[in-house]
Amino acid sequence: MYWEKASRLPGAVVWRNTPSGDGVGRVLPDGCMDLLWHEGRLLVAGPDTRAYVTQGAQGVWAGVRFSPGTAPALLGVPAHELLDRRIELADLRSASEVRRLASRVHAADAPERGLEELALRLAADTAPPDPLLRPLVTALDSGCPVAAVADELGLGARQLHRRSLAAFGYGPKTLARVLRLQRALRMARGGVPYAETAARAGFADQAHLARDVKELAGVPLRQLLGR
Repeated sequence: MYWEKASRLPGAVVWRNTPSGDGVGRVLPDGCMDLLWHEGRLLVAGPDTRAYVTQGAQGVWAGVRFSPGTAPALLGVPAHELLDRRIELADLRSASEVRRLASRVHAADAPERGLEELALRLAADTAPPDPLLRPLVTALDSGCPVAAVADELGLGARQLHRRSLAAFGYGPKTLARVLRLQRALRMARGGVPYAETAARAGFADQAHLARDVKELAGVPLRQLLGR
């Protein structure tokens, strides 16, 4: 069983998941990073370039999903160092600090609430993220070409790529592709026909949509949507 809600940390989402059985789950690329809690362990989920397949991960999972580009500043590590990885928070911070943080989460009445408090503390002790991140994500998510976005933000292509690697784990073209996939999935899940979904989300055609879904999600669109 999975549920989520908006966090008190702007742009973030608090979630909880209790997998049933040994079924396969898929965490799709979304440009985000998560702070996780599972059986007393604090972990970090880095940005994904392909679906992360979960299987047999029993017990309660809880997390805070940070808005795209904001987690690296809070965790003190560039996003590209965590690309397609799930690691212990202790690999990023001292063992004594992680034990202290884990004890606070454990003492909360629910792990997701403890994680949210932890995220709020990290944000309060950290300088604000790169101010260009929000307009960059907004522009790319609206379908603007990367070159046009760079010009609008007053950045050269190399500078934009470097800042994107640190914030998102990959360059702006990959981020735009991931955001386009998420746009398409929201439409398709809402009942929009596939051909119309492809056109409105910014794909060349329905075949292009199908190829991207298969490459990024690992399964065909119909299977992904459970149809």
